[in-house]
Amino acid sequence: MTHSPATQQYREKQAGDLRPGDFVFPPGDGPAQEIVSIDVENDDYGVAALLRLAMDDGGTVRIAVGSSVPVGDGAPADSSADAGDAGTADSPGPDSGTASEADADAADSSTSSEADADAPAGPAVVVPPRPETPPAYTGPSAEELALIPEPEGTPEAVVSAAAANHKGKNGVQVLADRLAKGINTKSGSCLRDLSNLAFDLCIVLRDPDHALEVADLLNVLPFDGNLDRWASIERALALSSFICREAGQPERAAVYEKLLRAPESQEEDPFKARINARVRQRSLNEPNLYDKEIFRAIDNGNHEAEREWRFLRLEALMFLRAHGGSKTIGEDELARRIANELESVRA
Repeated sequence: MTHSPATQQYREKQAGDLRPGDFVFPPGDGPAQEIVSIDVENDDYGVAALLRLAMDDGGTVRIAVGSSVPVGDGAPADSSADAGDAGTADSPGPDSGTASEADADAADSSTSSEADADAPAGPAVVVPPRPETPPAYTGPSAEELALIPEPEGTPEAVVSAAAANHKGKNGVQVLADRLAKGINTKSGSCLRDLSNLAFDLCIVLRDPDHALEVADLLNVLPFDGNLDRWASIERALALSSFICREAGQPERAAVYEKLLRAPESQEEDPFKARINARVRQRSLNEPNLYDKEIFRAIDNGNHEAEREWRFLRLEALMFLRAHGGSKTIGEDELARRIANELESVRA
């Protein structure tokens, strides 16, 4: 005999709060099944989106992270066991002469809690201890933020001053002319132009001072949850950290690195925060450094495409360095690789 949630006691639980050892009622009329393991599938932005539950019967249940699901306190027994439990533990009749010792103890107990404790129960839910909470993100203090100087004039003036030193450089002039018409920090395309300008000034034209001034127009913008806009700010922060460390300003570089980790403090749900931290660490340990694309361009003799891919690799390496490296690539190795890529893209 099967048991649906309608005929059994159950409660609702957020999918993000599920743990191995919990009992979940799968879709249909089947009994509650124990969760053996939980795999998390992320969306294209690296955020937990779908949980895949491996059940003790060998099946798999997929649940959206934000859903609520019916859970039980243990695997249900078969119908005959349920009937026996109902006649002894829940409502013993006056003719019941074969009550177990547990039933007798429950009848003699003075409180209902003691009776519940002694009465027969299904398998207990075994919930393993939660993983250690990731370290809390600590943003820069007011004193640290003071290390980032105020721009000299309007943002448009900063851009014009940076481009004035590089007349005849078409890439920079095109970006500067577009930005000089008005910088809107709510516009994703405007932020991308600023980020591209800072990179061109630093990497191509070897002008880190003006590059940092342009990047600082982005660096002070807060994370608002828009990952598309944040990508441009993130690039500028990683570049600024690199420039300051190369210039012997580790304190200022550390400020940019703290700002870079701002999204890590946004998730308030502990479970999702741990999942996101795991995803971030995996991306740091297994970064996309565009090896296949670069080798393909080399094989095809396409030097321009190779250079563009190496630019992307350089950005990824700078991002890793601003995060203090990873478990697979240390800071010293990152510094060596960044130097190699700089030489390649500037050749």
